[in-house]
Amino acid sequence: MLPSDGSHPPIAAPLPNVDTERLELRRFEEGDLDELARVFSHREVWQFPYDRALSRDETAAFLETQIREWDTYGFGCWIAIEKARASVIGYLGISVPAFVPEILPAVEVGWRLEPAAWGKGYASEGAVAALTEAFSTLQLDEVCSLPQAINPASAAVCERIGMRLERTIKFPANDRRGELDGLLYKITREEFQPC
Repeated sequence: MLPSDGSHPPIAAPLPNVDTERLELRRFEEGDLDELARVFSHREVWQFPYDRALSRDETAAFLETQIREWDTYGFGCWIAIEKARASVIGYLGISVPAFVPEILPAVEVGWRLEPAAWGKGYASEGAVAALTEAFSTLQLDEVCSLPQAINPASAAVCERIGMRLERTIKFPANDRRGELDGLLYKITREEFQPC
């Protein structure tokens, strides 16, 4: 097992890049800024939790954080590329939910896609790929997901991929937003049934 800093359970091996039927899922790279800034320029992408688009500088900071987290943890979210258009549509994957310290150590599965990619099953497809790797390659016992309580679309994805609602939870305020109500979904390795 690879060591952990206490924010997440130990992992057996680093997370690889993955291809699904319709998506290329890979580590973030510095050259992804332009495409990511285009996706993040849509207010809908960051409706939860900010209800606004991200600026290019905020996107650059996000990208830097993603690259650093991969180097630190051996895993992170993937940039999501729609194969049919060879176009970045957002990100999917697993990460440490540091914004909710009370549940650490933990690993979260999540997604954030441009509006043109909504309703096509990409979030579920990418989340299943992430859970498959989390339970096989990383050898995790459990993964959570933390949609905002007022985000029924993300809660529906959690349920579609077999996660169970454990309880409501508070997301502590930070320098960019106030306290929020969230939902804590979980799934164990034994419960996971890849589609």
